Amino acid sequence: MGLTLAEKIINAHIVDGEPLKGSEVGLKIDQTLTQDATGTMAYLQFEAMGIKRVKTELSVAYIDHNTLQTGFENADDHRYIGGVAKKHGIYFSRPGNGICHQVHLERFAKPGKTLIGSDSHTPTCGGCGMLAIGAGGLDVAVAMGGGAYYITYPEIVGIELKGKLRDRVSAKDVILAVLKLLTVKGGVGRVIEYFGEGVKTLSVPERATITNMGAELGATASIFPSDEATGRFLKAQGREGDYAEFSADPGAVYDKTYAIDLSELVPLAACPHSPDNVKEVKELSGVKINQVCIGSCTNSSFTDLMKAARVLKGKTAAENVDLSIAPGSKQVLNMLARNGALSDLITSGARILESACGPCIGMGQSPCSGGVSLRTFNRNFEGRSGTKDALVYLVSPETAAASAVSGVFTDPRTLGETPGFEMPERFMTDDNMLVEPRGEESAGDVEIIRGPNIKPFPVNRPLENDIRADVVLKVGDNVTTDHIMPAGAKILPLRSNIPAISEYCFTAVDPDFPERAKAAKGKGGGVIIGGHNYGQGSSREHAALAPLYLGIKAVVCKSFARIHRQNLINNGIIPLTFANEGDYDKIERGDFLQKHGLKQEIEKGAGEILFNGVYKLRNDLSGREKEIILAGGLLNFTKETKERRDNG
Repeated sequence: MGLTLAEKIINAHIVDGEPLKGSEVGLKIDQTLTQDATGTMAYLQFEAMGIKRVKTELSVAYIDHNTLQTGFENADDHRYIGGVAKKHGIYFSRPGNGICHQVHLERFAKPGKTLIGSDSHTPTCGGCGMLAIGAGGLDVAVAMGGGAYYITYPEIVGIELKGKLRDRVSAKDVILAVLKLLTVKGGVGRVIEYFGEGVKTLSVPERATITNMGAELGATASIFPSDEATGRFLKAQGREGDYAEFSADPGAVYDKTYAIDLSELVPLAACPHSPDNVKEVKELSGVKINQVCIGSCTNSSFTDLMKAARVLKGKTAAENVDLSIAPGSKQVLNMLARNGALSDLITSGARILESACGPCIGMGQSPCSGGVSLRTFNRNFEGRSGTKDALVYLVSPETAAASAVSGVFTDPRTLGETPGFEMPERFMTDDNMLVEPRGEESAGDVEIIRGPNIKPFPVNRPLENDIRADVVLKVGDNVTTDHIMPAGAKILPLRSNIPAISEYCFTAVDPDFPERAKAAKGKGGGVIIGGHNYGQGSSREHAALAPLYLGIKAVVCKSFARIHRQNLINNGIIPLTFANEGDYDKIERGDFLQKHGLKQEIEKGAGEILFNGVYKLRNDLSGREKEIILAGGLLNFTKETKERRDNG
């Protein structure tokens, strides 16, 4: 029986465990990446491990999130990350070089390799045939130190692509069609693998758009084969030596298979407030809009912006539309400037933003109150834009540009044929904004400077035997990490200061949560009750670190999103699910959960634990996860393991 591409790469990288579906396996990680919103914490954790040099083939620290410097905090973080990178063997991508996923795809992605990054959209590089996975910062720190990255061996869902996209229909419409088909929970515990004749018609940047938004499916990773199109892309980047052909075996067996005919797709839009709330653009035609933002790690490639430029050339954005465009990298910006497309964009009235994440994470460009914003981004959660009552739609660059000109939602197919463009045989490559690390011999001379906003991160204690914790919050389904730990220009600069940022924890849902949690902490701790898919969205481990600081002992819900569940475990917060979902309705805020002998129950691996003598809560910790919880988190567990190894 043939293997899928994902299975081939996973199996080749297993260093612990067996390749059995549903079992836990530890993977050797070839590459890591961080970005600055999660990077400071990841590097503080790496330093705490006492390892002098990263042990991966390549590790890169990107500055692309907290680039709006309205105070000293972000600049101090960048200085700290740059120092750590230079000292410990990590490449440093300076502010202005671009968005981590776009730059990594251009300059570092290698077919057949493994990559984890402290950003949920790390699977972008699956468009280049990598097994690329989003993870919490502590997991990345451990991988940089040479440790394995653990996942549950996933199901592999095959999506066969047939046909070819028609004019004005794009890769964004492909992934929106997949989201409509599978929903934001459809990828949990799975890798999404694309195959079929239609794959050959898609360029690597188009494939990367599709794998990027696999994160919105909840998937562990998304991946395309490495083929002739991959070879052309790498050659254009001057990296033909990195090319290797990788694909599924003939007759590979997928756990589930779907088919999408590219020739039948039409322009689509994800409507407020979820990426899977998908409608055809023609259904929305004529809806007045206030803002258009083109960019983000999903749609900021040279290909994407050339498509937008072709629509906007010789036209002007409607007077009711605020149009902004953010090229994904310095390379993209330079190439647009060289071929004249940048002038077309500027002449259309677009505000050109720096090559960074920007408005995608609420860092500027918030819409007007009640505004309708069309964005080529990956998430449209309520309030994520920085305006709580904004209506955010996710669309392709073609739809965004066409609508910017008309002032209303517009199907780009109504504009007729657009002049095409040929992808260049060679991209402009200039890595002058990448700082190489010091050699090991001179690294000791590097000074690492910590600004006053950089505070020690909270570390949990080993699990106690008894628990009695107040229920301090109850929430419903699909709670996102944006709900738990909001982003935006006001809060992101506090990512290095857990005591300060914890004051904003869950305030988008309940402004009184931080004070209530701190009060419960003084009495023994707190518990959060949630519905299905708790913790979907970003990989930000601050959504676990802030609750830890506020005294949260456990989260009990109907089901978890993968990365957030792991972040809870990594910080010693117990993730439990309802054995009987009806019990969710019986527990309210102000109640408490109590269990004598909890540590003993977890030590013996009890599958169900009875709380309050009434509630059966499911404990599905693996053996290794159990040890992490008992130790009080991954950092404690890693130190203990290292000490045992060092002492023989």
